[in-house]
Amino acid sequence: MENRFLIVVDMQNDFVGGSLGSEAAQAITPAVLKKVAAFPGKVIFTQDTHGTDYLETQEGRRLPVKHCIKGTPGWWLIPGLEKLQQEHHWPVIQKPSFGSVKLAETLQELDRKQSISSIELIGLCTDICVVSNALLLKAALPEVEIRVDSLCCAGVTPESHQAALETMKSCQIVVE
Repeated sequence: MENRFLIVVDMQNDFVGGSLGSEAAQAITPAVLKKVAAFPGKVIFTQDTHGTDYLETQEGRRLPVKHCIKGTPGWWLIPGLEKLQQEHHWPVIQKPSFGSVKLAETLQELDRKQSISSIELIGLCTDICVVSNALLLKAALPEVEIRVDSLCCAGVTPESHQAALETMKSCQIVVE
């Protein structure tokens, strides 16, 4: 039996329609909801998570837009995904940075218990958090097929989205 995982990266209110929202993020939302609802494996969500001191952090100084402050409406998963997550009790990993070492360690542990056949990533932003997590997972689990569904991802710009996809292809991540 296949042991497949879908990682839904940062599909949170602030990244879809909030302080860092975009038309591209809104445009992929129906496809993301459909993929998550129909995925024939295990689903894990990541949640970009910052404190009220965000503007004092290195990231906050470089991107001075408050977003995904823990407990605020913008921090929550978008409503359709929040509903699916709660119905299925799928795990959510809060991450304080672009990539999640905890996500990689969690999947390494799960792979030790039962070999993972593939890990697919979708979500936001292709050129920041999706690429960071895809490369971390490829490094942590080099023999597991890592995939990215480009139609369920959006970047900061169309150009940076495409550049991130090309970078992942160069690192032997399957981009569909």
